[in-house]
Amino acid sequence: MSGHSRWAGIKHKKAIVDAKKGKVFTRIGREISVAAREGGGVIDNNARLRKAIEDAREANMPQENIKRAIQRGTGEIPGVHYEEVRYEGYGAGGVAVLVEATTDNRNRTSSEIRKIFADHSGAVGDAGSVSWMFALKGVIAVDKKNVDEEKLLTLALESGAEDLKTDDEEFYEIYTAPHDFENVKAALKTKAISVANAEVTQVSQTLVPVAGEKAENVLRLMSALEDHEDVKSVYSNFDIPKEILLKVH
Repeated sequence: MSGHSRWAGIKHKKAIVDAKKGKVFTRIGREISVAAREGGGVIDNNARLRKAIEDAREANMPQENIKRAIQRGTGEIPGVHYEEVRYEGYGAGGVAVLVEATTDNRNRTSSEIRKIFADHSGAVGDAGSVSWMFALKGVIAVDKKNVDEEKLLTLALESGAEDLKTDDEEFYEIYTAPHDFENVKAALKTKAISVANAEVTQVSQTLVPVAGEKAENVLRLMSALEDHEDVKSVYSNFDIPKEILLKVH
């Protein structure tokens, strides 16, 4: 989406703050458990678990917490059973919003997510109402000051990337198929090219320009959803001016 790198950067900084409050530990712990339950506890054989553990280490999550989360997922120790749920809806100005959550109580989470949408001029829609507007992609943001565009483009394409976008003022955005994401990240690492943000994420296929009060409502909706303990990821197709992004955050 337009402004993806900036929004991702804001979320990244916010995650560091939230980690100090324990929020991120809870969220990542659930992701580790679900990943281990679905793909096993061997990191080398489970890309999702490997990514979750990388996130845990970046957030300075204690190794013992990581180990227990894996053991809960594999059933080695007892723990709460979490299920993954998705919510689709709309925010102010008609922007599409896709929410992925992990919960041990679907009814409670659904009720709370619906209230968050309603409190911020939005509404939850039916399954499939907005998901068709998104495609799962690897997105890697690289600061423009760190590397030459032509050099980065060549490296990215040779390592399996689909595209390199230069629309953002500060970052190059490399897009990959999900299965090529790790290869491209590794190629950047071998060339000592630092990455500002990297994630496999839902990328919007269409953009909805939003400004003024509606834009602020959209960003507050996004933040409120991300603050919910059960929410893992939030995606939207908003196109919001930089000055509003920075103002609200």
